[in-house]
Amino acid sequence: MNYAIIAAGEGSRLAQEGIELPKPLVNLCGKPMIKRLIDIMMDCNPTSLSIIVNEQMTEVREYLESLKLSVPFNLVVRSTPSSMHSFYEVSRGFGKGKFILTTVDTIFHAEDFRRYVEAFENDTEADGYMAVTSFIDDEKPLYIDVDARMDITAFRDKPFEGVRFISGGIYGLTQPALDVLCDCMDRGISRMRNYQRALVENGLKLKAFPFSKIVDVDHADDIATAEKFIERAD
Repeated sequence: MNYAIIAAGEGSRLAQEGIELPKPLVNLCGKPMIKRLIDIMMDCNPTSLSIIVNEQMTEVREYLESLKLSVPFNLVVRSTPSSMHSFYEVSRGFGKGKFILTTVDTIFHAEDFRRYVEAFENDTEADGYMAVTSFIDDEKPLYIDVDARMDITAFRDKPFEGVRFISGGIYGLTQPALDVLCDCMDRGISRMRNYQRALVENGLKLKAFPFSKIVDVDHADDIATAEKFIERAD
């Protein structure tokens, strides 16, 4: 499996709340956030790893350059206007085959991730596997509409009757999804949620894969929440 991490945000909200470290280097239970994510991925049959950081994150870039990894590692240093643009930039380093992409501040249990990877690897029909969760702790969640087979039928900005899941911010995709990404860039579409809508509009078969819980680290008090979540898994 090819893995990718978007770590190109500025982390401005954390900085405004007194957190001096760049977000990817914020410690969770004694380990930098980005290193915890890398370690989880390296335990799940990795083929390659790609990470994008912005041009101002010299401390993060230097930290990543110091790591010794057992797979090809593509580090992209570029400032972008959105996570979708970051996805496009980092996708140029993907190897052949399936890939899984997430943002650096997405916190989940390693066992959930391992089951998700195995399901995606073994599925020969789906164009993508999207992590979903029924735990809603996001400021602007993306609601997921699914059918009885857990096929995704729509991505919605607002809750609706019978809603069960929101996006977990972990995207397992295939080459057809990259073709849609390039088309979105050509048409000036921005934001990951609009890209996901374009996947459905283009007829790609997307499966929803439930995680027990996924936590985002956007504010200073989210750090303690994430640490408690991690400790319960350990």
